[in-house]
Amino acid sequence: MLKKLLSATCLMTAACASTPAPDVEMTSEEAEALYLQRFESLRDRTGASGLPAYDNLKPVEGAAVIQAFDRSDAPEAVLSPETIESAIEFAAANNSSSLIIWQNGEIISETYFGEATPETLLVSKSLAKPLSVVAVGRALAEGYIDSLDEPMSNYITEWQGTDREAIRIRDVLGMHSGLLPQAGAFEPENVLNRAYLHPFHERVIIDDYPMVTEPGVTYAYSNANGDLVAPLIERATGMGYADWLTVGVFEPLGSAGGEIWFNRDGGVPHSGCCAMLPAETYLRLAVLLVQDGVWEGEQLLSPEFIADIKAPGPGFPNAGMGVYLGSPYSPFLNPSGPDPEIYLSGTPQSEPFLADDVFFFDGNSNQVAYMVPSEDLVILRTGSWPPEEPGWDNAVLPNMILEDLQD
Repeated sequence: MLKKLLSATCLMTAACASTPAPDVEMTSEEAEALYLQRFESLRDRTGASGLPAYDNLKPVEGAAVIQAFDRSDAPEAVLSPETIESAIEFAAANNSSSLIIWQNGEIISETYFGEATPETLLVSKSLAKPLSVVAVGRALAEGYIDSLDEPMSNYITEWQGTDREAIRIRDVLGMHSGLLPQAGAFEPENVLNRAYLHPFHERVIIDDYPMVTEPGVTYAYSNANGDLVAPLIERATGMGYADWLTVGVFEPLGSAGGEIWFNRDGGVPHSGCCAMLPAETYLRLAVLLVQDGVWEGEQLLSPEFIADIKAPGPGFPNAGMGVYLGSPYSPFLNPSGPDPEIYLSGTPQSEPFLADDVFFFDGNSNQVAYMVPSEDLVILRTGSWPPEEPGWDNAVLPNMILEDLQD
């Protein structure tokens, strides 16, 4: 029934205004030229968003009515003014654009830095990956997808009869699909670059991206896993991925939308990166998980799905689905391969978290949302890369606040 209601919402309102136009014809020569242009821009290393600019941003609509967060009139009743000031100072010293602390149903501290405001569309980088996981959870809740243990090939039918046929949806969300892990890539012919920058990047991932290990065995982070969610959602729901974010995620959360990078006019948006949303939209995703999938009394994500998100996958006990797990303590985040000295992000954590149930989003440039269900707490920090000195430490913000709450 709800499937029909959602489809009707798309037809009768502006909720699906981001539906892409029919695919614009592009010759292989034109596609290669655009790819090389993007590759050269990325190689220049200018700009804070990966590319100097995303060249094909399209709107992704938010809720028709944006729900306001409750804000505490007496934050000092929760955290001392000294703790709040220290947290803000730490964020300010680390090139942050926003720092929001939410606890027990209320925002108790909200700070924007530089030119950022509550309405500013902030580059998600890999905060887009937990957004994509929530999008899959909503498709599960609404019956478009039956199970995380379904093979991806039920939807990516090109994989039927291939070595990718055994890859499950949970393998993709948990980064243990067996697909080639992320690594440095400096040549235009490298599939890692083509899978990110090509105007038909979804075809590169589906048709050309290598499988290097058996699925469900080894954790190996890659943007390709994140970007597979968009074609999965589009084929499962019959909607554009941006449309599903609007109808399936932002509308029930009462959250604002923003923009998302499409690989070409009429093409497919990236789901593993490249969304631009206000800080509060990222915050709502974290609050939803802290509240066990419940929002305003409605169970948007099943308890089973929340448990799956927080369950460690094979080969890396600190990785769930779109989140990292604070226990057991690990001094570094996100190993990219079997060599423990190799890290994609190299994010240090100087000490264990002061709560055993901390889990968190962690995107490129240390954009984080720490979630602590036992304290009904979320701490969101967005921004650019912190400076090398003194450098980012994943323990600082959560432990600073947890120490105060636990006194």
